Amino acid sequence: MTDGPRLRGNASADGDTLSSESTEEGSGRVALKKEIGLVSACGIIVGNIIGSGIFVSPKGVLENASSVGLALIVWIVTGVITAIGALCYAELGVTIPKSGGDYSYVKDIFGGLAGFLRLWIAVLVIYPTNQAVIALTFSNYVLQPLFPSCFPPENGLRLLAAVCLLLLTWVNCSSVRWATRVQDVFTTGKLLALGLIIIMGFVQICKGEYYWLEPAHAFETFQPYDIGQIALSFLQGSFAYGGWNFLNYVTEELVDPYKNLPRAIFISIPLVTFVYVFANIAYVTAMSPQELLASNAVAVTFGEKLLGVMSWIMPISVALSTFGGVNGSLFTSSRLFFAGAREGHLPRLLAMIHVKRCTPIPALLFTCISTLLMLCTSDMYTLINYVGFINYLFYGVTVAGQIVLRIKQPDLYRPIKVSLVWPVIYLLFWAFLLLFSLYSEPVVCGLGMAIMLTGVPVYFLGVFWDNKPQCFNTFIGMETIFTSDDAHYYDPYEPTPLAEKQPHT
Repeated sequence: MTDGPRLRGNASADGDTLSSESTEEGSGRVALKKEIGLVSACGIIVGNIIGSGIFVSPKGVLENASSVGLALIVWIVTGVITAIGALCYAELGVTIPKSGGDYSYVKDIFGGLAGFLRLWIAVLVIYPTNQAVIALTFSNYVLQPLFPSCFPPENGLRLLAAVCLLLLTWVNCSSVRWATRVQDVFTTGKLLALGLIIIMGFVQICKGEYYWLEPAHAFETFQPYDIGQIALSFLQGSFAYGGWNFLNYVTEELVDPYKNLPRAIFISIPLVTFVYVFANIAYVTAMSPQELLASNAVAVTFGEKLLGVMSWIMPISVALSTFGGVNGSLFTSSRLFFAGAREGHLPRLLAMIHVKRCTPIPALLFTCISTLLMLCTSDMYTLINYVGFINYLFYGVTVAGQIVLRIKQPDLYRPIKVSLVWPVIYLLFWAFLLLFSLYSEPVVCGLGMAIMLTGVPVYFLGVFWDNKPQCFNTFIGMETIFTSDDAHYYDPYEPTPLAEKQPHT
């Protein structure tokens, strides 16, 4: 049986993969395809940011901000800080053009241990938790209309969330093009849904329904202001903006990343900030703070109050939005695990790419399984505080790395170079947020720190320790061989060019 046609590509010495559609003769290497253009790049950013956050976080932001006026300020400030962070990441993304995002940047700037800890906490906490929250929001909005007088059963929520995850994992395993098309379509759908909310809000204002937007009432508190609670409101808001850095995870799959990475950021972040602020303004034109806090599905309550018999539009729109959010999160987080495995920080199995589909199927399956385990709990607000603290911790470390890299390698070529004022502003906000969040939720934040530190012995035993027993290396090798077929997967650690391999008969 002869070897069939194969996609081919090449890899540079430092691990950067080039397009599998642009090869050098005789290379025989398979890599991730460059199939993500500017529109799809904007779709990834907007689709990842506008997932479940705008439909979950308004309640958490308002509850901790203690007034409508301060809650709106939190949404605006968080959007500005997100834009500043995205500027810093844009410079890092074109200076270190590797998939893996902040994991790759932290590893290259601060060394293997720091990079591994970022990867470790992402594998165990950040991405499984984030995807679980979005999937649970999807199932909550699908099932809520079926249980108008009570909350949906927890087992039903988890089961539907699991079905959503399994379906989208299959799509992402099948084709990069399918996954990006799903992202484009559902991103358009969610913007239309939020556009409807914003238009209804303007209609309400024109009718004179802006009681809670008047300065005299906007800052009426329903509980005393507390600096620690305000920090938690920023943490809840930051969860809604989470995903702004996800495009950096797929840099190697971007068409012309030097141009399209910053362009996508400059288009997407202001758009999302505008949508978030005006969506929250719309919410308070139809609901009092007490009604908003009493609702577990803010957009559904909003629709019931304003849309009448057409209120079914809102749960369907939110379900479509969160469905696209799960797809985008799976797409990007699997690339992080792929990048970690390629660097030797995760089992080599996760670095394998399917030869025909050019998708990192083992990394996608690992991402799906770890997220399914997170569905053991359905308490979304605790999960949000949990993941928000750890996420912001490493956002700050990464932005600090930008300053360190400027000092250590001032002459390094930087297609984009931002003023150091921006990372300094970001780090000041970062320090405020982390210190007061730790003060307000010491158990949740401390547990996240403890889980991160468990990665230190794992790093020294699994990565730093070179002379491992032969039986350990044999076990890992047998695992890789058993779970993959060299006729279908390309192993980047394999020294033999793929084109020389013959498939099994």
